[in-house]
Amino acid sequence: MRSRILAVFAGFALLGLAACATPSAYAPQTSPGSEGYADRQLASNRFRVSFHGNSVTSREMVEDYLLRRAAEVTLQAGFAAFMFDHRDTKTRTRYTTDFVGWPGWGGYGGWYWHSWDFDGTADTRPITSYTAYAEITTLKDEDARHQPTALNAQDVLSHLGPLPPPPK
Repeated sequence: MRSRILAVFAGFALLGLAACATPSAYAPQTSPGSEGYADRQLASNRFRVSFHGNSVTSREMVEDYLLRRAAEVTLQAGFAAFMFDHRDTKTRTRYTTDFVGWPGWGGYGGWYWHSWDFDGTADTRPITSYTAYAEITTLKDEDARHQPTALNAQDVLSHLGPLPPPPK
């Protein structure tokens, strides 16, 4: 009986946390794999940039943040434009399952994370997050004029507009 009461309270606590979830803030990563952006200079005019979002950050927002970071890195490095050499977005899906227990296990049930889809005998929900990453080549104005796929960094920032306010 006591374990069931604890399971109910744990479930309510998790629901409360999920209700408070907000999209990832546009900020540097605090550790590898954490939410936020990261960049690394690979050569004098080449950078790797990425943005990792949480489960409530949309794919579109993650990709916009990657684009924003590529433009910022370009300007900070003293260049006017950039081109994507390679760009991709990874999807990571985990599943959370509520179940009453395996038959014959005496009703042991609960809530847990796993990376495989459940067999349908319990309530299983996917939790998806996205990571966008790219390698960019930065260009001076005169070089950008000759590259049809070059993006003007200042134009990119202007079109993306201001950042949303940080989560509270």
